[in-house]
Amino acid sequence: MSNFIPDQLIEAVPYIIRFQGKMFVVKMGGSFMEDKDAMNALYEDIVVLSLLGIKIIIVHGGGKAINEKLMHYGIESHFIGGFRYTDSKTMDIVEMTLSGSVGKEIVFNLQQAGLKAVGLNGKDGHLMKAEPKRIETEEGLVDLGFVGEVEAIQTELLELLVAQNYIPVVSPIGYDDFGNTYNINADSAAAAVAGAIGAEKLILMTDVDGIYGEFPKKETLIKMMDLSESYALCDEGRLEGGMIPKLECAIAAIEGGVHSVHMINGSWKHSLLTEIFSNEGIGTMITRRV
Repeated sequence: MSNFIPDQLIEAVPYIIRFQGKMFVVKMGGSFMEDKDAMNALYEDIVVLSLLGIKIIIVHGGGKAINEKLMHYGIESHFIGGFRYTDSKTMDIVEMTLSGSVGKEIVFNLQQAGLKAVGLNGKDGHLMKAEPKRIETEEGLVDLGFVGEVEAIQTELLELLVAQNYIPVVSPIGYDDFGNTYNINADSAAAAVAGAIGAEKLILMTDVDGIYGEFPKKETLIKMMDLSESYALCDEGRLEGGMIPKLECAIAAIEGGVHSVHMINGSWKHSLLTEIFSNEGIGTMITRRV
């Protein structure tokens, strides 16, 4: 009797061999996190990756949960240049929501799936040092309160946890030398972590299929691009607004030493495995050179 091996498995074997022992940083964010079926499929994908010997660090956002919590406390959000101005009271709620609610739920679900996981925020182990983020407006340089950007990543705690087969689940909360706490964009935090830890891949899981040449025309999805093409796409101004900062984070990660960055739609069940273990993939892959 002949043995039957599915084509998908044959296609996946070289990737399984290549990535065994490598580090992946997975950024979870967007409305798909509210879809229980999509999230359960994602947890299943992470179980498979872990069983295949791939090391994983998760960085997560939680914008919708933050909005709901602020509304619950009657705090009105004020945006400047697309960024939420964050005073000290808002910052307390942001940290409580990301580290105390969203992060703990991800950790619990990973543990329910049979994995070892631990929640962190950037203040733990001096993981994520931050500096205030300021933006240029018509009125000049504007301070955003306790909105920060990554100044430095200390990887010691991450390395210790990964060595013991834990999955660190990182909330994008930073600190400075004066005892201040900062809210950091999750894509930027994930890119900084991936570069500092020497990750093989950074996977940005979002609400769209990837980068489009002409959003939202499905046929213009860009399957693969290199740094030079990424620079050009940013300069040309053809990107849909939300994709601009994501592509900039991808560029920063590649420049920081990450081998490849993938943007994929988390709403598609098992999109993570499909992107990693198939020749065609499902989203956009960005590398230093094609």
